[in-house]
Amino acid sequence: MPEEKKTIEENKEDSNKVKSEDKKAEKEKKISPEEKIGELEDKLTRSFAELENQRRRFEKEKDEAFDYGGMVFARDALNLLDNLERSKQSINNDQNLDENAKKKIMDHIEIILNDTLTIFKKNNIVPIVSINEKLDPNKHQAMMEIEDNNKEPGTIVQEIQKGFMLKDRLLRPSLVGVSKKPQKTGEKEPKK
Repeated sequence: MPEEKKTIEENKEDSNKVKSEDKKAEKEKKISPEEKIGELEDKLTRSFAELENQRRRFEKEKDEAFDYGGMVFARDALNLLDNLERSKQSINNDQNLDENAKKKIMDHIEIILNDTLTIFKKNNIVPIVSINEKLDPNKHQAMMEIEDNNKEPGTIVQEIQKGFMLKDRLLRPSLVGVSKKPQKTGEKEPKK
């Protein structure tokens, strides 16, 4: 008996499928060929627009990867410049070296430093100008405030670490000291 019920239910499902297919066929018959062509043209236009948008997006991603793909390497290479600068300072401050040896070493370090900066410049990595500029949070990171009567507050008076840009993107911010107005030491007398 249960097998007979299944076949009856299956027959009902099959008849429902046939009815729904008949309804679809009726709808398709009601659409004129011109409407169908218009509908297909619209679908085709949308598909072409989607393909064009995807092509543009891939082109932009490819260009950005080409232009900025070396950012991690460039950021790491900045350590080389930092170490060369530290070496210069260390040699200048070394009292045990005679002046002739100090001059030769400094000349060689300066050559290496200039060559490195030239290579960076060829690859669109340029230092950020900081001294005597207004603090720009997009390029500078203030590390300290220095009292200065001669400079307007917010002006960079000391560069702790040089910052760099890769084309129009920040590679590393400049670490700077910013001027501020000196505090007056005289305390005001309390009012009576």
